Amino acid sequence: MIVQLLTSFIASAAFGILFNAPGRTLLQCGFSGMIGWIAYVLLEQRADAVFSTVAATFIVGVISLLFARYYKKPVIIFSVAGIIPLVPGGLAYDAMRKFVENEYNLAVQLAAQAFLISGSIAIGLVLSEVLGQLLIRYPRRLNGK
Repeated sequence: MIVQLLTSFIASAAFGILFNAPGRTLLQCGFSGMIGWIAYVLLEQRADAVFSTVAATFIVGVISLLFARYYKKPVIIFSVAGIIPLVPGGLAYDAMRKFVENEYNLAVQLAAQAFLISGSIAIGLVLSEVLGQLLIRYPRRLNGK
C-alpha cells in the first residue's frame, strides 16, 4: 500500500510538471492523485471498477475544488493531475493488442471496460463540480448576494 501511495503521488506530481502546473502546486497535485488512487484501491475491493472510479474521481474533484479555493488557482490544475492514476491506459493498450492479435471477443470486452472507466472519470468530475456549484453559489442566492 505504501508503494502505491508513493507511486501515485509521484505520477500525479510528475504529470503536473508536464502539464506546466505552477511549481508551488506540485505537492497538492501529487496529493490529490494519491488520495484518489487510494480511494480507488480501497473501493475496488468492495465494488466494481466503474463505481470505484466514479467515487475516486469524485473525491479528486472535491479535493481539487478545495485546493483551488485555498490556493487561489484554477481547479483544472489539481483535477487533471489528480485523475492521472485513474486513467485506464493499460486497459486500452491491452484492448488494442488483442485487436492486433485477432482476439476480437476479448478485445471488445476490454475496450468496453476502458470506455466505461473513462466515462466514469467524466461523471465523477461533473458530479464534484455540480456539488461545488450547489454548495458555493446556491447559498449565496438564498442570502441575496
